[in-house]
Amino acid sequence: MHQNLVILAGGASSRMKKVSNTDLDKDLIGQANTRSKSMISIDANDRPVMDYLLYNAKKAGYAHIYIVIGEKEQLIQEFYGKKSKGNDFKGLTINYAIQYIPKDRVKPFGTADALYHAISQYPELNHDTYTVCNSDNLYSEEALKALRTTSHENALISYERDALQFSLQRIASFALMSIDQEGFLQDIIEKPTLEDSELYKDLKGKLRVSMNIFKFNGAMFKEYIVNCPIDKLRNEKELPTAVLNMVKEKPKAVLGVPLSEHVPDLTSKEDITILKEYIQKKYTSLNWYI
Repeated sequence: MHQNLVILAGGASSRMKKVSNTDLDKDLIGQANTRSKSMISIDANDRPVMDYLLYNAKKAGYAHIYIVIGEKEQLIQEFYGKKSKGNDFKGLTINYAIQYIPKDRVKPFGTADALYHAISQYPELNHDTYTVCNSDNLYSEEALKALRTTSHENALISYERDALQFSLQRIASFALMSIDQEGFLQDIIEKPTLEDSELYKDLKGKLRVSMNIFKFNGAMFKEYIVNCPIDKLRNEKELPTAVLNMVKEKPKAVLGVPLSEHVPDLTSKEDITILKEYIQKKYTSLNWYI
């Protein structure tokens, strides 16, 4: 079982910065417009969602955290340690990788590019196993532990779509996963029609989606990150593209670990209030050393 978790926190947060009708106070609106999404104050003590993700990670057995940040990011380092590597936060070792923006671009180059910078700056990850996830989704201890403890070399959490507590419109926009009878990923289908969706139910009759949390054998996955092509629609290098390229060459390479639960996230300003209420109900306190 591995203890490495790579958290992708270098994105541009474009959707969060869009103008929207919201009842948020001016301070939170200001944070939403200027901070990385994972650093928006989310509890009564003005701590961000990153705290809760790190808390769940520690409870799940992770010890070595690699946070991928933007070139100009400072707030994350103020919260979790100013050294480039080897910071101690609540018993976790916090390391930073910088996601540099190419000279011909104004925003980061995508999630696969973020992971590329992590494995380039910490080459030991290419000889080990690690979990990688977004910074603005609050993955549960159960989900994180499931990937840390599965015996399969590469895996992702295969979420039951109907358990996600988002709007129907939002859920309908999620890509579906095609999972074979043994539970292995075959394909990811973007924007399927209602009719086509019925074709991708698993053996239990459930539709499955990915929320971008994966486990990788570093040595096996490296070439697919290094050679990840640019997604034509998003003009970015995306992790699902690299994963599918590996699956095409190595069928049965990625196991889908089924899980039925909600995954709170921070995509837009409207999500801030929802997540604050979720935190208040779910976490009465953070007992880091129990």
